[in-house]
Amino acid sequence: MGEMEDLCVTECTRCPALVDSRSRIVNGTGPEDADMVFVGEGPGAQEDADGEPFVGRSGTVLDDGLRTVGLARDDIRITNCVRCRPPENRDPHKAELENCRGYLERELDRLDPDVIVTLGKVPSEHLLGRSVAVTKEAGSVEDVRIEGTPRRVLICIHPAATLYDRSQEETFENALQRAAELADVEGSEGGQTRLDGF
Repeated sequence: MGEMEDLCVTECTRCPALVDSRSRIVNGTGPEDADMVFVGEGPGAQEDADGEPFVGRSGTVLDDGLRTVGLARDDIRITNCVRCRPPENRDPHKAELENCRGYLERELDRLDPDVIVTLGKVPSEHLLGRSVAVTKEAGSVEDVRIEGTPRRVLICIHPAATLYDRSQEETFENALQRAAELADVEGSEGGQTRLDGF
């Protein structure tokens, strides 16, 4: 794990409900030189069991989507807003998001990615600091400051949305394609410059 080891949270008791609900803390995975960081809301049952983010059905959808734009899981960093599974897979509460935010900010600061892809409503609203209509805004990009550092955030629907509504598959893949273009991934189509749309 090397230099990334200090980004792993090994002990945290800030959120009593999450401490009771989790079987382990689920840290981000992926290379420290990743151009893209994907941010979900929090671990589900499968992630809590396996100790990695996005390893259940949503993870399979994400892996398939990445392949369609010429990427693999090993090319990206993936993490969550909270690192412990909320009870019954509920959304993290505001206080829980804030309790864990420092860990996420430290991870983003270390990685310094070209683009942050938010997977779903919770991470989109958490990092953009506003209400987000994810389905309508998927694929749109905003420049925001996170801990004083300018960051480029791309809104994406959650991979699970495509499992419940197949019509969302194109929306999901288009957002991933846009992310690949922003990160200037070799082989991504479109030929747009990294500053396109800004």
